[in-house]
Amino acid sequence: MKIHIRTYGCQMNERDSEALAALLVRAGHELVDNEPSADAIIVNTCSVRQKAEHKALGKLGRIVAAGRGQDGPVVGAVGCMVQRMGSDIFKKLPDLDFALGTGQLHSLPSVLEQATGRANHYLDTSLENVSESMVSMDGHVNSGVSAFVNILRGCNRRCTYCIVPEVRGPEQSRPALDIISESKALVEKGVKEITLLGQSVMSYGRTNDAWPLDHVSRESLVEPFPRLLEAMSSIEGLERIRFTSGHPSGCTAELVHAYEAFPAICDHLHLPLQSGSDRILEMMKRQYSTEDYRRVVTALREVRPQIALSTDIIVGFPTESESDFDATSDFMEEMTYDNSFIFKYSPRPNTAALKWGDDVSSEEKLRRNHELLEAQDARSQQINKKLVGLEMEILVEGVSRRNKKSDRSHVVL
Repeated sequence: MKIHIRTYGCQMNERDSEALAALLVRAGHELVDNEPSADAIIVNTCSVRQKAEHKALGKLGRIVAAGRGQDGPVVGAVGCMVQRMGSDIFKKLPDLDFALGTGQLHSLPSVLEQATGRANHYLDTSLENVSESMVSMDGHVNSGVSAFVNILRGCNRRCTYCIVPEVRGPEQSRPALDIISESKALVEKGVKEITLLGQSVMSYGRTNDAWPLDHVSRESLVEPFPRLLEAMSSIEGLERIRFTSGHPSGCTAELVHAYEAFPAICDHLHLPLQSGSDRILEMMKRQYSTEDYRRVVTALREVRPQIALSTDIIVGFPTESESDFDATSDFMEEMTYDNSFIFKYSPRPNTAALKWGDDVSSEEKLRRNHELLEAQDARSQQINKKLVGLEMEILVEGVSRRNKKSDRSHVVL
């Protein structure tokens, strides 16, 4: 069967799609780059923001409408949106063939064997065997120089705006030996850079016993995530290690030491702030203050002065005042972020913040969003200008994504 996979959302979803592709190839299926030639079309959905859901629903609606009838492709939805909506997804999309939640991605090959392309409405959103969906990338179909490796699924933090614990379940860490084995296999296939993925990646190993790894830490590290970074750094041929998404509480003294001790860890950290107002941070249940965040960044910059810092920001959270917004703007200026991902707050079902309403107008959210984006653009320009004339090591990933007709390559510092 020829299969096309379409992905919406974050890097975790990208990795899930790559894992699904590897599963399907091992099951004897063929992957295709375009929908018209596909016998089956799979849409991997996201539910973190309302906009991502709208995009996925719109895409699925167009696919099933175009292929309605016995000769049309099998169409399935997988991922977070399915987990959230459950059987309601078939009310929105009556011609959808099947839907799999986040804990059942591993069952896709067997579900496809039973799919008829006649809207049989198969649904499975069980989270009981979520660990099985952290499938290995052995047989990885991506031949690039960079790869994602999932080390943790779910989240236990329960930030008041976030739907992830609802759709991906509680934290569950993957065995360290499996992670190392998969990473070595990827490096043997030419991968030079690996990004370790987890919704709260620094919590790796805290909930379930994903350790021990069969070695003694040379750096006398005892925390699971820094020990995993040490083990990754010992893989011959792996030149770059990244990880996302971080949390300030995970930036312990041992993690800071890892940045100092292991050169393979890239000079970059994505560390979501969400707000520069301590009042809003408390409402978000982020479990740190701006002073805690400042202390973490100071410690990291002491051992890696050149580290690039990126972040996530939410504007228009319930009750966010102008002074709260100004505090965020001022704190971002202080941190001198290299890049920022700035989102307008959107209420999500089954979150604690839903009961507080959505009292910041759309116009005001847009204004605050644009103001922070413009300030970030100016900071990024200043930072980039300082790099002019410097000789740096770069990683060439491939042809320019924005202009495939040009001879310019896409590079990563």
